[in-house]
Amino acid sequence: MEYKPTDIEGVYILEPRVFKDARGYFMEAWKRQEFEEHIGKVDFIQDNESKSSRGVLRGLHYQKGEWSQAKLVRVIKGCVLDVAVDIRKSSPTFGQHVMVELSEENKRQFFIPRGFAHGFLVLSDEAIFTYKVDNVYAPQAEAGIRWNDPTLAIQWPISPDEVLTSEKDLRQPLLKDAWLF
Repeated sequence: MEYKPTDIEGVYILEPRVFKDARGYFMEAWKRQEFEEHIGKVDFIQDNESKSSRGVLRGLHYQKGEWSQAKLVRVIKGCVLDVAVDIRKSSPTFGQHVMVELSEENKRQFFIPRGFAHGFLVLSDEAIFTYKVDNVYAPQAEAGIRWNDPTLAIQWPISPDEVLTSEKDLRQPLLKDAWLF
């Protein structure tokens, strides 16, 4: 696995070594010792999975305070555009984001530490998205930022009219009004 730091400290793109032959392929998707050597100790406690269709945008989500979560995300089927937004007030990269395409073809993974809002847009007809988290879901700590906040300047590659999102995500606050780390 190759661990590539991004322009925002603590956020990494992971490129697995994929071994292909006539039977298909093999890869190590996650290896604790190697992960800790490159990124640090993260005690993942749960794996989650979602299935979505083209145009679905989930996010930008996070959990507040002691319930915050680090995530290691990847796509098993299809293709998504994945985004992590730095919402740590004291960070020199506050309000900036990292965007990466994750797909079943490139098999990339994206590590998002605590202190970030996270979301993704499905680019393929269907996508199966999976992620490890280091803390349980706590509904009372749920928070988010509106996906189309102009101050974030995220360049989603489809028209806003084509985006399919939840009512809750449509009502999320702008960054200036959001709970921050």
